Amino acid sequence: MYRSILVPLDGSSFAEQALPLAAAIARKSKARLLLVTVCAPLAEAYVEGMYFSTAELEDDLAARYGSYLRAAADDLRLKADVPVETAVLRGEVAATLCEHVGGGNADLVVMATHGRGPLGRFWLGSVADEMLRLSPVPLLLVRPEEKPASPGEPGFGRVVVPLDGTPEAEGIIEPAVDLAALSPEAEIVLMRAIHTVVPAPTPPDTDQAAKEASALLGQLLTAQERLRGEAEKYLDGVAGRLRARGLRVRTEVIAEDSPVTAILDEAAKEHASLIALYTHARRGLSRLLLGSVADKVIRGAHVPVLVQRPRHG
Repeated sequence: MYRSILVPLDGSSFAEQALPLAAAIARKSKARLLLVTVCAPLAEAYVEGMYFSTAELEDDLAARYGSYLRAAADDLRLKADVPVETAVLRGEVAATLCEHVGGGNADLVVMATHGRGPLGRFWLGSVADEMLRLSPVPLLLVRPEEKPASPGEPGFGRVVVPLDGTPEAEGIIEPAVDLAALSPEAEIVLMRAIHTVVPAPTPPDTDQAAKEASALLGQLLTAQERLRGEAEKYLDGVAGRLRARGLRVRTEVIAEDSPVTAILDEAAKEHASLIALYTHARRGLSRLLLGSVADKVIRGAHVPVLVQRPRHG
């Protein structure tokens, strides 16, 4: 169970949309909330031969952030009745947050995927992106809306957990279970996507070609059924271990060439309140060229997304 939940803020209403969910989790798990912002280093400058130190500007900015966080904490204590602490950190934003979390100060990070605050430059979007690759604890990412829904008690009625058959992907199961356990009625939907069989776009023009096409289609259908059977067997095995712990679990095998489409469609069909998946934690050129399922799901989802990178990543 959670002991401390960190919420990065940048002074924006977008970033603050992570607070109701974080407060609900903290209340149900009897955890403390830690509201944090980071003062990034300001560049020193020479103007017309004069040197300007940024130390005083950084101190002033830190003071303004401190006042903002204290006001947000006071408001949360009144509304949610949870213990709240605040911290103003200094350094490069993502690295500083991850270092703070890695020091044992939090076991879950809840944050909006982007924001632009009056207290400083835009940073939440790039920070969320970088923390996906650096954070030693799970991230619960909330997509902010221009017009937030009326406040209610956030919960996790149905949690969609995509798996691909690898031990790395299964690393998200325990973080997902931890959140689902906070809602007694929660149900976990384990899903796996398999490739579809695509028929020939035009009919064969000879009897021989028609026979060959029919034989090939039969082989593809047989292969797909084999894949479906293997996927169902795998999911049933994972589901069985979770059911043995008293959890409500269902499984779904979906034929869809795009895992991202399969995940988002399944979440919509199930009226899911959470998607939970792991990330490969890729960086550099390979990620720029190929992207990742986690990145695309986060950008396309309209519900919170829980992400865990592999422990060895």
